[in-house]
Amino acid sequence: MWKPSQSEPPTNTPTPEPMRSTPPPPSHESVARATVPAGDQATISKGLFVKGEITGSESLFIDGKVEGSINLPGNRVTVGRNGQVGASISAREIVVLGKVRGNVTATDRVDIRAEGALTGDVAAARISIEDGAFFKGGIDIRKPDAKSAPVNTNHESAKPVHS
Repeated sequence: MWKPSQSEPPTNTPTPEPMRSTPPPPSHESVARATVPAGDQATISKGLFVKGEITGSESLFIDGKVEGSINLPGNRVTVGRNGQVGASISAREIVVLGKVRGNVTATDRVDIRAEGALTGDVAAARISIEDGAFFKGGIDIRKPDAKSAPVNTNHESAKPVHS
């Protein structure tokens, strides 16, 4: 540091910028998780077993075992590669990478990925089954809820009036 009592001012040597490591390119899994904001997805990890009813208002990732029922309207339920679910599932979107035994109902879509297995009936607006996936059950394609014109069910008012 330069002090006023010194005859020469100090030379300004720039401090070198610390080396930055470049992050590895994102993998397919990290890209998929990046679409869900942190805190908006609960996780049942590999070592957990849940028996009973699961309800809530956030998305759920299951990599453990679940028995019972899962009801998460308006959210996504993802069954991971290690996930084993013996439950009925009701959600906006259901993605199966592991094993599911039970009926599933989605207001939007059901995705059964190549390594996934689903045994049970599916009711959804859209369904996708990748090559290599296992599926055994029935499929009910439901049209998304649309505002339709009111239907007149009172047939008497449609009859002509005779005087």
